Amino acid sequence: MDKRSDLRLCHFGTARRRRWWGLRRRWIYIYITFTFTWRMLGVFKTNQEHDLCSLTCLMKEGLHAVLQTSNNTTVPDKLSAEHYKSAETQVHKDLEMQTFAGPVFAGLRRSLDITEEEYQRSLSSDGCYLQFISNSKSKADFFLTNDKRFFLKTQNTREVAFFLSNLKAYMDHLEKYPHSLMVRFLGLYSIQIPNKTKYFIVMQNVFYPDERINTRYDIKGCEVGRWTDPASTGNPVTKILKDNNFEGKHIILDKQRSWLVDQVEIDSAFLRSLNVLDYSILLAHQPLHQDELDRKHSFSNLSMHTVKPMDQDSPAEEDPPTIPLLEGYSARLASDTIDSGLDHVQNTGEHSGHGIPLQEVNRTDAELLEFQAHHRRLLPNLKNSVHVIDGPKLRYFVGIVDFFTVYGVKKRQENLWKSLRFPGRAFSTVSPATYSQRFCQWVKDHTK
Repeated sequence: MDKRSDLRLCHFGTARRRRWWGLRRRWIYIYITFTFTWRMLGVFKTNQEHDLCSLTCLMKEGLHAVLQTSNNTTVPDKLSAEHYKSAETQVHKDLEMQTFAGPVFAGLRRSLDITEEEYQRSLSSDGCYLQFISNSKSKADFFLTNDKRFFLKTQNTREVAFFLSNLKAYMDHLEKYPHSLMVRFLGLYSIQIPNKTKYFIVMQNVFYPDERINTRYDIKGCEVGRWTDPASTGNPVTKILKDNNFEGKHIILDKQRSWLVDQVEIDSAFLRSLNVLDYSILLAHQPLHQDELDRKHSFSNLSMHTVKPMDQDSPAEEDPPTIPLLEGYSARLASDTIDSGLDHVQNTGEHSGHGIPLQEVNRTDAELLEFQAHHRRLLPNLKNSVHVIDGPKLRYFVGIVDFFTVYGVKKRQENLWKSLRFPGRAFSTVSPATYSQRFCQWVKDHTK
């Protein structure tokens, strides 16, 4: 072999080593970045030293101006196709904000008993937004309002287009099932920043109020990549645990279990019809206080509009005052729930009478059937009631989130690759039908 061939081989070997060391440095960088982000997981104030301070200040200022104007706008009783397509642009101090489908989201806020004043107060308070850093694969930025009641999440143009194209179906689903576990989106906006348009969505915080929450989970119903190293003792940073962390545990709901299982099936069937996957159940729990365990408050309220003592000889009395079923407490109208309330009244003696049979419900039969058809349940008297379910000893916070991932060409290719990479194992990228079935099965298997 001549000298020129030796030089070519040497150069080839050197090039291979350079590429190898380049790949190695890249993987080291990815590992360090991942580890740092993992350790920084939690909630942080976006104060003046924060990298995203300027963005959050612009978002807050823009929302304050937009919502101040919308406070004087009347929400239509009936929504039209134009309301779903509306995009209103406002300029405030050289700041351009756009509000998408404003009347639609205003109507949804009203249905949740969120006034425009408290919505504006929460989103434009003096306190800093809180950045929420998670171990999500999403490149979105997450922020919490200072009172932790609402989440703000940045969206890409594909997600915005998908959501707006399916907004009518989403609203129809919530109207048919007002106690759906799907997270409530309360507003969709864009803000013009230098050389870029930033889209963001406002949603309810499933974990509100969170003062006594001690454990949080993000559940997808699969196993691959679904483990989070729990935070060490004394670590102030919050971590979101995953499916494999929940193994061996159960959601203990007793008589409310059947409602949860059925509602998850209803919601996942809707998401399957949208051809989406990769959504999650956010799950948290906290111990109930003693008065909550006794259920004195809830069932005394329930008895006001569902029961009255049987006394055929007594003269007719004026009907007791009724409470609208969507204000304060809403009836699931399942016999087991009502029976448990009657048992409580009988056992505690908080209501006089010879036994307390269900003699009169201040609703017509047609209304009762309608409530059953809409799959309603007894709601606690809380701001975030649709996401709160009380078990015998624990209060659970449950919500379905992240349903913008469409099963398109890219996801189908990912499914093929993962099928080869993880044969026989459950991973997240599967067809919407498989994902939905497995999602529901997880709930059935982990509830009692």
